[in-house]
Amino acid sequence: MSKNSDFLSNLKTFANHVQLGNKNAAEVADSLNAWLKEGGEALKVKIEDEVERSVSKMGFVKRGEFEALKQEVASLKKGTSKKSSKPAPEKKKTVKKVAKKAAKKATKKRVAQ
Repeated sequence: MSKNSDFLSNLKTFANHVQLGNKNAAEVADSLNAWLKEGGEALKVKIEDEVERSVSKMGFVKRGEFEALKQEVASLKKGTSKKSSKPAPEKKKTVKKVAKKAAKKATKKRVAQ
């Protein structure tokens, strides 16, 4: 309610200036327009701040942050796919070596018996 009373008091003040002859109607209209624009901008800033605060509390991210993370994940996937193709053959070799050693041990045990 205080905002409405501020608005009404400003209108009364502007009207009094016109009646007293301090300002003409055009000057009062210009002053009133400037005051309304300032109030509108202040209200816009407050609303944007409140929306941003509420959205961050809900756990949402901004579109720009999401796109940046999406690109980073894509680049990380490209980097890991190149690296993972090289170690795979090495693991196969070690498995073969272990199998050969186990086969040799088994053959030695049979010969000893």
